[in-house]
Amino acid sequence: MVDGSAGQALKLEQDLRKGVLVLAVLSQLRTQQYGYSLRQALAERGMPIEEGTLYPLLRRLESQGLLASQWQVDEGPPRRYYTLSAHGAETYRELTGAWRSLTSVVDRLVVEEG
Repeated sequence: MVDGSAGQALKLEQDLRKGVLVLAVLSQLRTQQYGYSLRQALAERGMPIEEGTLYPLLRRLESQGLLASQWQVDEGPPRRYYTLSAHGAETYRELTGAWRSLTSVVDRLVVEEG
């Protein structure tokens, strides 16, 4: 069983991850991907994501106009491929700039406290 402080730290870490998932997903959809390949790409880069988190996120980002998708039937089962829309690419650039600024500030704060 996880003790209270370790459990709390895990929950806080999960909250941090949730905050960056959109940026992480957008970063990998500069090229066309389907769900499973996107999960693999993220996991290989140290950002594993559960199916139950990824697919609702993809649907939400598409409904917000950040992603475009299309079904493709190649060899094997049909797959829905996602890629950044023009609005998504612009949003990705804006979020990347905001992320760099934010991490710079947080890095300075953490060093000051360390």
